[in-house]
Amino acid sequence: MGKMVKGKQYWLLKTEPGEWSWEDQAANGGVTKWDGVKNKQAQKHLKSMKEGDLCFFYHSGASARCVVGVVSVVKEWYSESGDKNSEVVVDVKAVGEMRRRVDLKDMKQDGELKGFVMFRQPRLSVMPVPEEVWKRICELGNGFEGDGIGNDGGDEEEDLG
Repeated sequence: MGKMVKGKQYWLLKTEPGEWSWEDQAANGGVTKWDGVKNKQAQKHLKSMKEGDLCFFYHSGASARCVVGVVSVVKEWYSESGDKNSEVVVDVKAVGEMRRRVDLKDMKQDGELKGFVMFRQPRLSVMPVPEEVWKRICELGNGFEGDGIGNDGGDEEEDLG
């Protein structure tokens, strides 16, 4: 079949704000390597990411559980040691902060998000986000800076190139 990837893929990346926050991401020139992922399923998701994919930047932990921003994949997976069996990392770049942070409890109460993998596997730090879930979370957050929407009411977030 070849590489018949239809459009972008969407992901959610979790981080404890005390370890790496949205503010850290933005202050770092917006680009950083996403490392420290030990879970094999989460590493597999990192390996599935393609350049240009979009990821929700999610603060986890006791103080905050919410989507705070969006990053894009700027370098596909690699291993820093050169050993492909060691830690998997990708490079991500800040796209923009959510206009309104989307709290976990708001997501859980939204009927359109029922069955989202994050509710079934709350400890997984990297997970795919179906396009319809992506769009709904963007709606709940009034979109994100740099999404090309502004206040025109459209729902096209494809124009991020």
